[in-house]
Amino acid sequence: MSTPPAPTSIFRAGLLEGQVALVTGGGTGIGLGISTLLADLGAHVVIASRKPPHLEAAEAAIRARGGAVSTVALDVRQPEAVQAVVNGIADRLGRLDVLVNNAAGNFYAPSATLSPNAWKSVLEIDLYGTFYCSQAAYPVMARQGGGRIINTSMTLHYRGWPLMAHATAAKAGVDALTRTLAVEWAPQRIRVNAIAPGPIPTEGVRKAFALPPDSGVPDIFAATEARMAEYARTGNPLGRWGTPEDIANMVAFLASPAGDWITGAIFVVDGGDWLAKREG
Repeated sequence: MSTPPAPTSIFRAGLLEGQVALVTGGGTGIGLGISTLLADLGAHVVIASRKPPHLEAAEAAIRARGGAVSTVALDVRQPEAVQAVVNGIADRLGRLDVLVNNAAGNFYAPSATLSPNAWKSVLEIDLYGTFYCSQAAYPVMARQGGGRIINTSMTLHYRGWPLMAHATAAKAGVDALTRTLAVEWAPQRIRVNAIAPGPIPTEGVRKAFALPPDSGVPDIFAATEARMAEYARTGNPLGRWGTPEDIANMVAFLASPAGDWITGAIFVVDGGDWLAKREG
């Protein structure tokens, strides 16, 4: 039997030993990067996703690295299901130290023709789901004397972004929710922060952000790898795209003792992308 590859990280081995983390949308892309690092650092990671194939592949990959992981099918738009999952984690594992609200459903669509169902779906996944999961985690974290809630935001609503009215509205709500819960739940020692990732071209992002040919917006995410690399080199101040590991590192920092006096903050992790001036 071969030995699992040794995890590599800038963080101390065993940093999160004995902790339990729930990562929604944790089976692919950024979520998988987060789940993998938290497991590498010793946490038991519970990955939640609506899609069983994503859960199966993610669980196998993390177990191959020697991590402790379990999975659960979950649609974060359903508050009763969310409550049942969180209660189940508390009953089975005894605690919940870290909640990462990463589940999201985004796509490009013209605002003038955006259907009510499309608007509702993204708001319910991104904003309602973040609230439902946080609310379900609150009593568990309060009973045990504290915890960390880390939400996933974005930067597009900082400057406005065509064809993304639904997502920008939802993520602006996530920012406001983050700050409100941080103040309200601080007496229970529950730290609530958010991370706003920049462009991270995972396979899921390429599919979600595929543009209609008549949209009038450059289809960056559907470009060739060479064009994408050139755009990052010339358009991003730090000269590259982000990776899931970039976001996972910030999650691990906030989940660690280094985040003990941080709450209500939204951390932009984008290589300076949202500050860069665009021409044309």
